[in-house]
Amino acid sequence: MDYRGRFGWMSILPQPDGLKRLGRKILNATLPGSCLLCGADSPAALLCLPCAEDLPDLTSPHCPICADQTTHGERCGACLRDAPHFDRAIALFRYDFPADRIIHALKYGHQLAVAAWSAGKLAERIGAERHDCIIPLPLHPERLGERGFNQSAEIAKALGHRLHVPVELKHVLRTRATPPQADLPYKARHKNVRGAFECRADFSGQRLLLIDDVLTTGATANECARVLKLHGAASVTIAVIARALKH
Repeated sequence: MDYRGRFGWMSILPQPDGLKRLGRKILNATLPGSCLLCGADSPAALLCLPCAEDLPDLTSPHCPICADQTTHGERCGACLRDAPHFDRAIALFRYDFPADRIIHALKYGHQLAVAAWSAGKLAERIGAERHDCIIPLPLHPERLGERGFNQSAEIAKALGHRLHVPVELKHVLRTRATPPQADLPYKARHKNVRGAFECRADFSGQRLLLIDDVLTTGATANECARVLKLHGAASVTIAVIARALKH
């Protein structure tokens, strides 16, 4: 697919002028019945059919725990060396163009319709799998104040409504402000988030679904899962819109 004809050229990584173009596309997408990505008529859906078909599915084979790409669907080397505290990860797409544009529209463009759309897709993927509670990955109050909302909480609330599962919004907290993970080398990310979360609830025996927008190294989600397991969680499943593959 040649995206230049329909989207205009865009880098996967945001550039200053690219963000301006994204802003214009987001503004165009606020018009009734227009596709979020290309602005074409889409009266009944967030994306027009061609854009929806262009989304990069997270296809097999991949690690059954962290969802990173592997040769035959076996556990990846990272999970074999140091098993994460979460039990498995569910991701809708690869973190690649144009899925990254959808996440940027939610995170930086306040396009909350993306949260409801993502929740619908995740509900389809989860199916009849049972969870006792849904928890959005919390933001530190400083970051929440800057952004004005927690994109993970918006997805979690919509997903809880669809799955008829309670959503915990008060008792899992991010108590330590940390530099953005994206600004750090991979090896520093686990240390950066160590001790960043606090839990004030008893989750003994519960199967928890932890929601975020993107899974990259998994360091942040893993640290939150560690704290949830310390407070009794029987299992923690990570569910995200997109998974950034290491290779």
